[in-house]
Amino acid sequence: MPRISAATVADHRANQHAALLEAAREILAAEGVHALTPAAVGARIGLARSSVYRYFASTADILAQLVEDAFPRWSARLRAAIAPDADGSLPGRIRAYGRAALDFVGSPDYALIPALQAIGLPGECRVRVDELHGELIAPLADALREAGADHPALRAELAWGVLRAGARRLMPDGAAQDAAAQDVAAVTADPDEIIEVTLDVLTRALR
Repeated sequence: MPRISAATVADHRANQHAALLEAAREILAAEGVHALTPAAVGARIGLARSSVYRYFASTADILAQLVEDAFPRWSARLRAAIAPDADGSLPGRIRAYGRAALDFVGSPDYALIPALQAIGLPGECRVRVDELHGELIAPLADALREAGADHPALRAELAWGVLRAGARRLMPDGAAQDAAAQDVAAVTADPDEIIEVTLDVLTRALR
């Protein structure tokens, strides 16, 4: 029987689950979705595969739980970033939101994006991913609505496309994929320059 390392069985299970999620996040970021299996996740923290199946039914289930863990955290960060500052200017709030969104690219959580595209999730999981994606965009739509913009949800969705384009350029393999179609100087741009250009385009698009 596994040794209980917390005050209660419930606490032990919660700690074990958190450790498994962190292990899954590390595997996904370092090795990709094809290396992400319940057995690999358990092995990373020394837990038998049979015990891992108490927490995850499959690789798709691991991804779904990682999404449920990561997206609300980033939604909260985006909402905090776009909250009115001292002067409350909309362009400043948009830039803060955009910078927080681009910070996502440098985090281990970002590996979820290509993983979700590479593996087929059950229909109900895909619907949930779409709902959580909407929560990432909602803070920007709310700020635009407060500022009196027409069609705020549509504008926010389109603006997210600008951020996705900037994010692709920030990824090491993203520039290589676009190299054939883009100017070499643009592909090899400094990350800080990519961020500033992306934020500039984002702010201009939402004026």
